Amino acid sequence: MRIPVPTRRLPCPLEEATGLASDEVLARRGQYGRNDVVVRPRRSTLASLREAAGDPMLWFLVGMSTLYLVLGKVSEGLVLLGAIAPLLGMDAFLHHRTRVSTEGLQSRLAARAVVLRDGREAEVPAAEVVVGDLARVDAGAYFPADGLVVRGEALQAEESSLTGESLPVGKRPLGQLPPGEAPPVEGRYWGLAGTRLLTGTAWVRVVYTGADTLYGSIVRSAERGARARTPLQQAVAQLVSVLVMVAAGLCGVLAFVRWRQGFGWADALLSAATLGVAALPEEFPLALTFFLGAGVYRLARRQALVRRAVSVENIGRVTCICSDKTGTLTEGRLGVARVLPSSDVTREELLRVAALASREEGQDPLDTALLEEAARASVPVRGGRVRATFPFTEERQRETAVVEEGAGLLAAVKGAPEQVMARAALAPDDRAAWAQRVSALAREGRKVIACASQPLDPASWRGGEPDQGFHFLGVIACEDPIRVGVREAVRECREAGLRTVMVTGDHPETALTVARELGLGGARPVVMTGEVLEARLQDAGAPPAVDVVARALPAQKHALVRALQEHGEVVAATGDGVNDIPALQAADVGICMGERGTRGAREASSIVLLDDDFGTLVRAIAEGRQLFDNLQRCFQYLLLVHIPLVFTAALLPLAGYPLLYLPIHIVWLELIIHPTAMLAFQEAARPGRLGPSRGRSATRVFSSRDWVTLVVAGGLLTAGLVWGYDRSLGPTRDVEHGRAVALASLTLASACFAAVLTGLRTRTARWICALSLGVSVLLIQVRPFAAVLGLHPLHVDDWARVALGVLVALVPLLIGRGLGPVSGRRAPWPAPLRRHTAG
Repeated sequence: MRIPVPTRRLPCPLEEATGLASDEVLARRGQYGRNDVVVRPRRSTLASLREAAGDPMLWFLVGMSTLYLVLGKVSEGLVLLGAIAPLLGMDAFLHHRTRVSTEGLQSRLAARAVVLRDGREAEVPAAEVVVGDLARVDAGAYFPADGLVVRGEALQAEESSLTGESLPVGKRPLGQLPPGEAPPVEGRYWGLAGTRLLTGTAWVRVVYTGADTLYGSIVRSAERGARARTPLQQAVAQLVSVLVMVAAGLCGVLAFVRWRQGFGWADALLSAATLGVAALPEEFPLALTFFLGAGVYRLARRQALVRRAVSVENIGRVTCICSDKTGTLTEGRLGVARVLPSSDVTREELLRVAALASREEGQDPLDTALLEEAARASVPVRGGRVRATFPFTEERQRETAVVEEGAGLLAAVKGAPEQVMARAALAPDDRAAWAQRVSALAREGRKVIACASQPLDPASWRGGEPDQGFHFLGVIACEDPIRVGVREAVRECREAGLRTVMVTGDHPETALTVARELGLGGARPVVMTGEVLEARLQDAGAPPAVDVVARALPAQKHALVRALQEHGEVVAATGDGVNDIPALQAADVGICMGERGTRGAREASSIVLLDDDFGTLVRAIAEGRQLFDNLQRCFQYLLLVHIPLVFTAALLPLAGYPLLYLPIHIVWLELIIHPTAMLAFQEAARPGRLGPSRGRSATRVFSSRDWVTLVVAGGLLTAGLVWGYDRSLGPTRDVEHGRAVALASLTLASACFAAVLTGLRTRTARWICALSLGVSVLLIQVRPFAAVLGLHPLHVDDWARVALGVLVALVPLLIGRGLGPVSGRRAPWPAPLRRHTAG
């Protein structure tokens, strides 16, 4: 990880171990704010009451208890009032779980800090630390903010809160900043808020505080993601609106029928209210918001900061990745592998011209590699003054510098071999021979540049860039190692049907070799240049079956993203520079490389990768797909339980039977349904398992086959409930016995549905299923509890009928899960990709 350092924030050169004066502290606090890494919102009592008042179940309990008290049924009214306490407790617990990912992080932060101020050490609250402070961190203490280590020996830190890795990380003092306005500095020189020093004593120059720290950005990304509204939320809101209208119509019909049947206005009102609460689908939007918040936090722990909540959905729907090569698929750390000068040129002369055409400022990996190689060879680089530079651009593919050389001038150029050779005076045979050498080096996976120079007459030079007449000096081959774990990540994408297209400015032969090493496109990856791709898109419109685009320009990358989207792909595009902004904005998920990304690229992207690693991107996609899978199974569970609950609550009273559910029974069931839906289905993506993508159909929560499974399973359980209730009434019309059978069926079905849908893979799922079933059996079978709930304990034959009815209802669910996408059976390629490759 590399983090930029805004040098304007530092009060003095890094090597000067001086603290701040009191007036400087006040000025910097006014400029940068307090060091509140995690903002803990103050929640007034009124705000908490207002939030609780939004729960319709609360008003249902108040209304029903009032009705019972008015009718003189004091015990029933008091029981309903008492049920408010566990319901509010459950709501408070779930709201706490939605905030625990941010507020719980407070325990990882320093409470106090030792800083050097006015020439002496002072202990201050961590929130009072400001940018520029020199802080002392002892072994076992947390870093109060993000800063550069300037002193310390044998330092090791624990950074699991940021990286998830439990192994200690070595830290080293940084004596001097690299040149530049905001030079990136390697992570081993940083002490980061939320991490703990394990060994040694470190002195840290604070660079970032509060929300600007890495820890603070993770926290705030989770907060923003949980609040934003996404297309899937809008689709669920529309579904809820339809269900509410249907429920309202059913309630009206039920109330009218019960009144006409002669049961009285109290029974009619009770029937309608009970049905209304049973049918109210408030769990759907609550579950969606809860799951999105959890997904944002999980992505942050995967080193992927979500800037827009819609990306939590989109990242799981991605079917195609347009990825840069340098720094994403490779380490982005170039080194000179071979230097091949012309026959009349020495190795030192070739390196000198290459270094003259490179810039010391900035962080271009190629320039850094050439300058380092020239320094190792003891080649003098800077002699005279640089008179003009003509920088490298995607279109020019070369860089030229005009420098003073004795009494004259020297023009030094480096760049793509075809561009440099086109401007050099080369015989045809020599040009062909060098082209063969370049191709051979490129086939080895090397990044090849050519160099040339020509002397200029100061009197005749007018300041423009020389375009012809260069003396060709030779070529230099550099290599950029493949990142660790990227081959496995590419293979995982290929096996899961996730298309990966590498877009690079490298030579086609170099790109082809890298693609083969990575396994892109299998044994024979398809490579084409940006010009060929652009022509194909203009002619056919449809994107070709390409695995690598070499010599690509930003406009061609943008055109590829657009073409893929028009043909059904959900595209994730990576980038780091200003020239990548059009593609990042056009992509469904724009992903900025956090280590080297420009501010413009960050603003245009929806996700920022902190470590620039393609493997991190694949893991983020896995989390997004797992999120959708979790949400889908949660919604399946809610419908499987609510379908029989609503239909029996409506059909039996309409048929003239006594009320099946009393308000207290609805409360009991909701106390089971809510925590099961919110907690049992929270499963993280498993390593090496990239689930199937739903593509652009992901806003449809269920397929037609899913709906058939839900309707059949829910219908069978409804039939079983009606049959069991009717048989249990018997000739004596024992309503308490019939209700006990129905509630036993629903609670057993709830536990079984959750067990099948979750596979009991998490400890939380196992505990919730066991606890809900155990408590239900206790409430039904223990007579004092059963009497309060208006139930009679069941006999063995009753439990046998309950188990039989639930098992019958489970059959279609088990069959559907065996055929469904989450069972592990998936098509080898998404439909859009199969269409492209077929052509």
